Amino acid sequence: MKCTSKKRGRFIYGICICFCSLILTGCGSGSYVMPYDAYSANSSFTVLGADQAGRAETFAADLCIANENYNEDAVDMSEAEAAGLFSLGDKQTLYAKNIHEQLYPASITKVMTALVALKNGNREDVLTASANVTITEPGATLSGLKPGDKMTLDQALRILLIQSANDVAIMIAEQYGGTAEHFCEMMNEEAVSIGATNCNFTNPHGLTEENHYVTAYDLYLIFNEACKYELFKEIIGMSSYATVYYDANGGEVSFDKPSTNWYFNGEAAAPAGITVLGGKTGTTSAARNCLVLLSSDTSGKSYISVILKSQERAVMYTEMTDLLSIIQK
Repeated sequence: MKCTSKKRGRFIYGICICFCSLILTGCGSGSYVMPYDAYSANSSFTVLGADQAGRAETFAADLCIANENYNEDAVDMSEAEAAGLFSLGDKQTLYAKNIHEQLYPASITKVMTALVALKNGNREDVLTASANVTITEPGATLSGLKPGDKMTLDQALRILLIQSANDVAIMIAEQYGGTAEHFCEMMNEEAVSIGATNCNFTNPHGLTEENHYVTAYDLYLIFNEACKYELFKEIIGMSSYATVYYDANGGEVSFDKPSTNWYFNGEAAAPAGITVLGGKTGTTSAARNCLVLLSSDTSGKSYISVILKSQERAVMYTEMTDLLSIIQK
């Protein structure tokens, strides 16, 4: 299928035609890399040499691509603004609804926060909370961090992704970006590097800001990239997390919270033959209810599914279960 997407009136060739990090495959041993350029009109280049010739694979060779809408009659997704189902092994889009529409992501933002932290840190790094972890926005999920509290990146990522703690997101951002603002620049640079060209991040936690948005397709790309890290996949598959970190005076602080994922607490059940391996939730009044999942079928094939802006949480899980049922059809 041909795929097009727009951002503020400009075409982003991106995934469909010009993800241009290229590796030459053929009878020779040389490799050729062309920098990614979201505005390039070229899908590939042919490289010929005296002793080798071959086909240069595009950046998107291992990715699913899709039009704005695909296979919509397969499932009732009327309560969700956008949704997508992507088969990783087959590189096929099985369902797409408004997957290039820019929407608030809520706490699914933290997938990108975790990805940037994993690329720039080590799980043994010790992080220290600053006064900026004090978030006063009503309804914001907080772990209760106080200035001077210390924990490892491993602990921070688990609290970030399992409880969805916004204060921990700030601590991670300041550790690896110096400031939250600079960390957001790193998030946006990472997004462009993986072809997620229709999103923009202005904070590391997902609390609503006008210019903080993603698309369902960009979330697939971001989540797919994060799942290349075994630590990330381990964390998103946990049903709860308990640990002890330390306050500014060296005293122990206990943490023990369940996952926000209903598939892990028994409130939702995947279709027969489908196993939910992990995921990330997101909820704000503006974003409504959001969910991204990694799942597998009985043959071991993996899938990423995304729902954005579902009006009711219970309905979102019903629709996600129906979306996953497409895998078996």
